[in-house]
Amino acid sequence: MAIASASLKPTLHKRLLSPKHPQLYPNSHLGPLLRHSSAGFRFSAIRASSAVTMQPESNVEKSQTSQVPEVFACPVCYEPLIRKGPTGINLGAIYRSGFKCKKCDKSYSSKDVYLDLTLSAGLRSYTEVKPAGTELFRSPLVSFLYERGWRQNFNRSGFPGPDEEFKVAQDYFKSAEGGLLVDVSCGSGLFSRKFAKSGTYSAVIALDFSENMLRQCYEFIKRDGTLLDTNLALVRADVSRLPFSSGSVYAVHAGAALHCWPSPSNAVAEITRILRSGGIFVGTTFLRYTSSTPQILRPLRQRVLQNYNYLTEEEIEDLCTSCGLTNYSSKVQQSFIMFSAQKP
Repeated sequence: MAIASASLKPTLHKRLLSPKHPQLYPNSHLGPLLRHSSAGFRFSAIRASSAVTMQPESNVEKSQTSQVPEVFACPVCYEPLIRKGPTGINLGAIYRSGFKCKKCDKSYSSKDVYLDLTLSAGLRSYTEVKPAGTELFRSPLVSFLYERGWRQNFNRSGFPGPDEEFKVAQDYFKSAEGGLLVDVSCGSGLFSRKFAKSGTYSAVIALDFSENMLRQCYEFIKRDGTLLDTNLALVRADVSRLPFSSGSVYAVHAGAALHCWPSPSNAVAEITRILRSGGIFVGTTFLRYTSSTPQILRPLRQRVLQNYNYLTEEEIEDLCTSCGLTNYSSKVQQSFIMFSAQKP
């Protein structure tokens, strides 16, 4: 990764106001175990006490008319969505917009602080339970803890830390500067916020399946006033059914995510589909074992432990190339791997 889903109902005024691995040791591949007790926190479900803050339309929204084309697509049929409302990929514009598919007549809206573009968006009776690994991160508690101790433990497995990971990712994304970046499985938006603040991209979309991770991301955005004015949007979607037009995205980032995906092959195929020619995919994850792992121990490293998919260096490269990506490269440190590939 029963769910306590908080309800966020922002109030509009004339001007709107405002882990994935908790404990891993070097070469350890045990699944996440929540080692933080909620007793130590005064925790409650995340609520939006204030509405989405945004600049007047003339400042933020009009400026994006020529910079960022409409890229959202229906997750059912992949037809471009018809948008009613202000243009722009930012919190305020998307909150005030409605989206509809002209082909299947399905509507999507931002009743929360994020735009819900999942297949189940708007359904009243049908509910779908994902694998345990996915459901874990929909928990309000895990979402709250993710940047408050959970993510910090990644360094035990060789992760260099968010600042260094961001720096290396930016180097990989050099050719994508000025284009649209999608941060899939963004969690609480740790890297989405960094990408948005860098000013490198025309817009950044923080995308996750977890409602509570996106709510937590919004809480962090509110604390940093500069982010409220950036081209940053929050979207709920399934990585295996990405709601974007084919060939519309310049860069896709997936930090510490691949091992959490129910089907990495489906996810990478979708990422390849939405990338434009020359687009870059950068990801980090935990390896099942590395070249330094003794041969006698490798058979003991099961591919799936506690509902997570731990791959090897070779499997990740094979996965990327089999989905049509080229120019694969990677950096490995203990159980940490950062990899990059490009759509031809």
